This record gives sequence, C-alpha cells and structure tokens, in this order.
Amino acid sequence: MKLPIVELFLPLALGFIMFSLGLTLVVADFRRVFLRPRAMLLGFVGQIFLVPLAALVMTLAFGLGGEMAVGLMILAACPGGVSSGLLTHLARGDTALSISLTAVTSILAVLTVPLVVDASMQHFMHAGARVEFPLGSMVRGVFLLTTVPVVLGMGLRAWRPGVAARIERPAGRLATALFVLIVLATFFSQRQVLLDNLGRVGPAAMLLNLAVIAGGFALAATGGLGRPGRIAVATECGLQNAGLGIFIAAGVLHSPAMAVPSVVYALLMNLGAIAFVFLMRGDGRDAGCGPAEAASR
Repeated sequence: MKLPIVELFLPLALGFIMFSLGLTLVVADFRRVFLRPRAMLLGFVGQIFLVPLAALVMTLAFGLGGEMAVGLMILAACPGGVSSGLLTHLARGDTALSISLTAVTSILAVLTVPLVVDASMQHFMHAGARVEFPLGSMVRGVFLLTTVPVVLGMGLRAWRPGVAARIERPAGRLATALFVLIVLATFFSQRQVLLDNLGRVGPAAMLLNLAVIAGGFALAATGGLGRPGRIAVATECGLQNAGLGIFIAAGVLHSPAMAVPSVVYALLMNLGAIAFVFLMRGDGRDAGCGPAEAASR
C-alpha cells in the first residue's frame, strides 16, 4: 500500500538530500571522475554484472523459484538508488563518482533491465516477457532528483560561498535526518508486505545486500581504486532503485508478488548501507588514494 504523504515526501526529501550534497561539491570533482575511466568502468561492472550474478546465486542458494526469484532478479537489474550519494558522502567516499554512476547506469538500464527480466522469466517461469521500459520517466526522474538539486547546491557554493559555508553543516544534518525518515516511511507504508514476506525473502535479500557491498568494495580494490572510490562503488552496488523494481513488477508485468523482493530489499538495503557507513567511518586506516585517483589530483 502506498500512502499519498509518502509519495509526496519522498521526492522532496531526496531532492533536498542531493542539494545538500551539491553544497559539498565543485565542478572539478566531476571532471576528475570522467578523467578516471577506470573508476567508472569498475562501477559499471559492479552494477551491471556483479549484482545480477549475486542475485542469481541467492535465488539458487535459498531455493527461491517462480515469481519470488524473478522479483529478486528484477531488483538486481535496476540501477543504483539516488540515496547512494548520501551514504557515500557519510562514509567518506567519492560522492561525485557515486552520483555520476547513478546517472549513467540509470540510462544504461534501458538495455540491461529488459535483458535480465526476459532471461529470468524464461529460466524461472519458462516464459518470456516483453518489458516496456519507462525510459522517458526514468531519465526525467533521475534528472529532477539528482542533477537539478546537485547543480543548485554547487551553484550556490560557487556564487555565494559564504552562504553555502554557513548552511552546509545544518543542511547535511537535515539530509541525514530525512534519510532516516525515508527508511521509516518505507517500513510504515509497506509494513504488511514486509511482515508477511520478511521470513521468506528477507534472508536472501539481506545476504545479497551484504555480498554486493563486499563484492563491490573488493572489485574496486582489485582495480586499483583508493578508499574513496572503493566506498563509492560498494555503496552503488548495494543500493538499488527499488522503486523502479516495484514499478516493473507490479506496473509493467502486473505481478504484485514479483514486487515483494524489491519492497523487502528497499528496507534491508538501507540497514546494510548504514552499517557499512559506520564501519567505514569507524575504521582508522588511512583514506588515501590509489594509483588511479592519485594520478588525477
């Protein structure tokens, strides 16, 4: 069940969160990202290949079948969620890399999501599915919820640095509080679905989240990224656009049961990401850059 207040609160809260991140960024941050193709490539590999592969392993390991298995694969095929930028920032990762990956993988999803969904339908339900991907609304949503607020925050920092400096810290605290409210609102609006299916899908979803966060971090480390880049890739892999997964399952495929894994994951992924943030912030090791990042500074 969706509550109107949640539907109104969510985009406004996400928009403010991205605005607060924009206050901490400058154009050079994004220039550095796109001058480091290795970091972007590793992020793509993690999001497009690692996450669906891990989801497939979880469906087999936990004996999920039919609609539950397809639903978990739909979730895994979705691009990174908007809130990954905030969690990356809180974990002291490369925020510009995270935001860039969210934007680009959201566009690439027009190719990857239909392929994964069709293969999953054939494998688990012995039936294909023609997925009409909502490209226009997807791109528009990502643009309005990420690009516009971030540009506004960066613009304020560039044109009124004094004002931006004064509001940066309170805006960051408010953004964190809004994120917590988003998690609580997700649970409240979908509490019955969560309570009915947490025992059935929860273990697979929770282990999937932990596996892709750890896998993304390891992938980035193997690729030579420094600690900020590793955090960004790991967070991007762990936080999926569960809202898109729910829409594809319930709105496009007309299967509310397939939406269940996305609903369950929407709550659990935030809990896993919060634990990851505390782990990264509590780790006292040097947060230096790897070879790829150091070369660009």
